[in-house]
Amino acid sequence: MTSSPATREDELNILIRAKYPILYIVSWEERRIEQMLRHVAGQLRKKLYGWTITDGIRPLDDYDGMRPDPATCSPLNALDVIAASQESAIFVLKDFHPFLDEHRPVSDQPIIVRRMRDITNHLKESRKTLIILSPLLNFPPELEKDIVVIDYGLPLPEEMAQSLDRVVRSAREISGIKLELDDETREKVLSAAQGLTCTEAENVFAKSLVTNRSLDVDIIIAEKKQIIRRAQILEYFEAAEDMAYVGGMPLLKEWLAKRALAFSERARQFGLPEPKGLLLLGVQGAGKSLIAKAIASQWRLPLLRLDVGRMFSELVGSSEQNMRTSLRLAESVSPCLLWLDELEKGLAGVASSHLSDAGTTARVFGSFLTWMQEKTAPVFVVATANDISILPPEALRKGRFDEIFFIDLPTLPERREIFSIHITRRGRDTHQFDLEGLARQSENFSGAEIEQAVISGLYDAFEAGHDLTQADIISAIQHTIPLAQTMETQINALRSWARTHARPSSPGNWPIPTRSGLRQIEL
Repeated sequence: MTSSPATREDELNILIRAKYPILYIVSWEERRIEQMLRHVAGQLRKKLYGWTITDGIRPLDDYDGMRPDPATCSPLNALDVIAASQESAIFVLKDFHPFLDEHRPVSDQPIIVRRMRDITNHLKESRKTLIILSPLLNFPPELEKDIVVIDYGLPLPEEMAQSLDRVVRSAREISGIKLELDDETREKVLSAAQGLTCTEAENVFAKSLVTNRSLDVDIIIAEKKQIIRRAQILEYFEAAEDMAYVGGMPLLKEWLAKRALAFSERARQFGLPEPKGLLLLGVQGAGKSLIAKAIASQWRLPLLRLDVGRMFSELVGSSEQNMRTSLRLAESVSPCLLWLDELEKGLAGVASSHLSDAGTTARVFGSFLTWMQEKTAPVFVVATANDISILPPEALRKGRFDEIFFIDLPTLPERREIFSIHITRRGRDTHQFDLEGLARQSENFSGAEIEQAVISGLYDAFEAGHDLTQADIISAIQHTIPLAQTMETQINALRSWARTHARPSSPGNWPIPTRSGLRQIEL
């Protein structure tokens, strides 16, 4: 259950009253934490002081009115002042972690650590509490038993709503923008801002108001791109592809359309769980990656690509840490789509991992599969695969994915639609072409091969000095050997497996079973 801001304050209140000597708060947002500490200090009638290496120790309740104290800028001097103080007070040390990090010790780090251990018992017997406030969690083993860690990483929904209200109120008072938000729009804005800090959210709210004089969900989602880029583990993809650019696959499109509003609060109140994920199995070039991008566009969610190759590191334990970091990052910007392209390549070697890499691959993907099963954050996983034989059975069982769809080579009507899409996207009028004839000429072509036929026809027409014609495309088709011909055995094996283990994306792939159907197919 998600705690409320009041519960967080109560937690701090209890820990301070219980005389826990050192609290370590992990958060990027000093302003939000300081505001909470002011409330707690007021309730307990304690003074509140802050320390930075630039300003030394200064009162936090009147921070702007006080000059820096150079005598207390030194970490050791600051600890001496705290130890000597007789006040009932809370002392907040900001960015103190470099002086405690054993992996990059500063010159007097052993003395600082020893000094902190010296004053721990003194703090327990006094009316003082020491709080370390930092975005990073670093402390040596010597202090492990004396520190209580509190993670206040991201704002709660109530805190994000307060940030939105502050920006809207400021826009009315300063810029004269009269913004009225209905409940549905407000929910969309707050949902899009989930994963941002209060500061980041307020900045992007203000940016949207300055740009469009309204709160634009697309601008807010784009801000998450910066978070992904800074992390350098996941890739952020612009959702440029629309579902209208996907030819065929009506059954898959229908399934996705029903879940377009699945992340809304209205769906939660109705009792619907958030969808977990989708595995797209199919022939190479059939449009699996295109579907992943189109889902993000249709659902208006950020699309993150998990590159398995980036997960693995030479350092022991780093690969597992990279996977955990990637999953936490995806959860922090949720609701979002997490895209794993060609899943079978990432899972290749899991069975022999204990022989080849001391079990690293097995552990990395074991943690990923466990996360897929147990995750509660609204992260929708879209995985694609071309070769089902490599995937371990545990990756396919129910609970990992909501559904497995098989994407076969396009049928005749689907090929006609795909030709229409690609000819239109190249600025040509489809009425000038015999789409039916092109579809019949390209039997067993994948969507990617149809696109390349159109592009090859454009090259030929450009070289010949005339506009694209039917003959140019047909010539390109006749010079193409489709993948279905070179990999016929593998594709037939894939179709055979999919008939009894997956749902078809199109009714033309194979007969759809009915209650009175003569042929029973397990979907």
